[in-house]
Amino acid sequence: MTNKEVIQNFYKEFFNDHIIESADKYVREDYIQHNPGVEQGREALKRAFADKFVTEPTFHLNIKMMIEENDVVAVYLKNVDPQGNTKCRVVDIYRLEDGKLAEHWDVLQPCV
Repeated sequence: MTNKEVIQNFYKEFFNDHIIESADKYVREDYIQHNPGVEQGREALKRAFADKFVTEPTFHLNIKMMIEENDVVAVYLKNVDPQGNTKCRVVDIYRLEDGKLAEHWDVLQPCV
């Protein structure tokens, strides 16, 4: 599986289907998180989004573009509501290691 395919599958299963346990397939246990709102490690990521999916049961991300260079993939996406309206624009940057997400940075642009 390519790095882009790993990310596409992760977004579908984890973020859009809300299958928290799918992180075990796609995210390293020692996952490094550069977003100060989420703690370090795969289990912290799972906890953070398990809570988010309870408070936002319609949470959904649409990937618009991916750019890959070596072991790094940048993902431009939109958080959309059930009608497809953009709630937020996001750029996620991942470093992959051995076919799993190892490190993450992000930039968010809320829509007003």
